[in-house]
Amino acid sequence: MKYLVSSFVLVSSMLLSALASAEVEVIVHPSNNSTLDQDAIQRIYLGKTRAFPNGGEAVAISAKEGSPEEAEFTEKVLSKTPKQLKAYWAKMVFTGKGTPPRQIDSAAEMVKLISANPNLIGFVPAGSAGGSVKVVGKF
Repeated sequence: MKYLVSSFVLVSSMLLSALASAEVEVIVHPSNNSTLDQDAIQRIYLGKTRAFPNGGEAVAISAKEGSPEEAEFTEKVLSKTPKQLKAYWAKMVFTGKGTPPRQIDSAAEMVKLISANPNLIGFVPAGSAGGSVKVVGKF
């Protein structure tokens, strides 16, 4: 019995660590020829720029607050905790310096919106982008 419990604990911790390290893909419209590194993506998502490096308008959209992909993106790409990001946007809104990205309910909706609008940038769980959008980063 002791062996069974310790095996269960080991397997559970392995699964949790695998889930915690899920990857996200940053996606744009296929016609977008911008080269986007982590810094450029951060600048767009933190409202510091409203343009892609190629000069086109950039409109960030985000996964729903509290979703696993939103947490992964916030920590890996923006180098913030979800709590820090929420505080950042509260300050930006309060001071009139910006508004947070619109939140989208699902990866499928995110892909659909981005495939129809060359100005949008978003992120989805790795492997769910499909062929109608272009992956510009995997984190």
